[in-house]
Amino acid sequence: MVKAPIDYTLYLVTGRELVPPGKDYYQSLEESLRGGVTVVQVREKKVDTREFLEVARKTKEICDRFHVPVLVNDRVDIAVAIKAHGVHVGQDDMPIEVARSILGNDAIIGVSAGTVEEAKAAVAAGADYIGIGAVYPTGSKSNAKLLGVRGVGPILSVLEGTNVKSVVIGGIKSVNLLRVLHGAVSPGGKPVDGIAVISEIIASQDPRASASHLVSVLHSFFKAGPSPKSSSLIPSIFKSETSTASPIYLVPTSPNPAHSSADTIKQDAAHLLTLIKRYTPMIHQITNNVVINQSANATLALGASPIMATAEAEQEDLARIPGGLLINFGTVTDKEGMLSAGKWANFNRKPVVFDPVGVGATGFRKSTAKELLDTWQATVIKGNPGEIASLLGTSEVRSRGVDSVGSGFANPAEAVLTLARRERCIVVMTGSTDYISNGQTVVKLNNGCDLLGNITGSGCMVGTAVATFCGAASVDA
Repeated sequence: MVKAPIDYTLYLVTGRELVPPGKDYYQSLEESLRGGVTVVQVREKKVDTREFLEVARKTKEICDRFHVPVLVNDRVDIAVAIKAHGVHVGQDDMPIEVARSILGNDAIIGVSAGTVEEAKAAVAAGADYIGIGAVYPTGSKSNAKLLGVRGVGPILSVLEGTNVKSVVIGGIKSVNLLRVLHGAVSPGGKPVDGIAVISEIIASQDPRASASHLVSVLHSFFKAGPSPKSSSLIPSIFKSETSTASPIYLVPTSPNPAHSSADTIKQDAAHLLTLIKRYTPMIHQITNNVVINQSANATLALGASPIMATAEAEQEDLARIPGGLLINFGTVTDKEGMLSAGKWANFNRKPVVFDPVGVGATGFRKSTAKELLDTWQATVIKGNPGEIASLLGTSEVRSRGVDSVGSGFANPAEAVLTLARRERCIVVMTGSTDYISNGQTVVKLNNGCDLLGNITGSGCMVGTAVATFCGAASVDA
């Protein structure tokens, strides 16, 4: 076996039991290779050694014709017998060091990792790549601990500065692929090297088309590249000494000078207001019962068109209409609609504004927020200091119901910057002074009013306004 560079972009794990009726496994495999699969893992958990050997041998013969490397799941003896490129082992399988002693230094050895500690151990043991997951529920491992998209980044941080590659696995499909790729990035900007799929291709009636579609999305993403989030790459913007009277200025985030200005941001915001009037975007809002009427009127006042639709069955159709989506869970009664709405908005590249009202008040709200953010990618997260603190997992600022209490963050700019980097979105923290960050720049707004805290729904209407402006920008794009 000769270790050669492997393209992990589209990693197919076989599963003959998933092949549709009337379709042959080997035919399906060849079609998937024609569609762009770049590496194949032969996985057979319920057959005897002789059958496994025969399936692996025929699989390698087909893959060899397409110059696609073959790895064997768990069985080092099978890998040796068919002269596979290597093996993939789980946490309970043969240790990497033992597999390496049998297969040699030229073999590719991958290992499953679901925690930072497991990833560190794999790197130390000499793994060539790690399979990170499970990201979503998967039929191949019904008892797998779910990591979620947002749990991938810390594991990828372990791989920074190494030559160890990575793929994510677990319930990855075309409808959630962009969410996975965007979210599965380390805080330092390291993305995954590929995705591992089973049913999305194996269970397809047209494996070639399924693989080709996944490859097109993957290539587009990797060509564009994730936005770097490391502090060394973040442009810093300093407040001008002559702009102290301005209600908006930019907070310094590193010692380097910058070229953006508060005036530019104000001009862009003003331009968006004209776009709202021009396009009248539809702003779909799943919001709490207290503010439905106020939020609808606020949308109309800005010049957009509101729709308050919560039923899960409506979400796919509504997501096709250009505009924006606001998900506000002040009253968490429509969770399935929220999950579906965000998923389909992502699929149609429609901006999603998430307002986690009172997220720190109960364990149910915290778990619901986690489930939502693991299911879809927020474009903007908007909250008061208590809500932002809860999402950050810090007790520096506390909540009482839907209200934030106490003096706030010692460094609010750092708080929004950190959350924006972690969630890979824009974060808006409201109050008498507002802070906004995209993970690179922090904007501070001084034109707030303490009295807004005494008005029911004022924060929720800010969420409506944010969704409206995002919707106009999306329609214009």
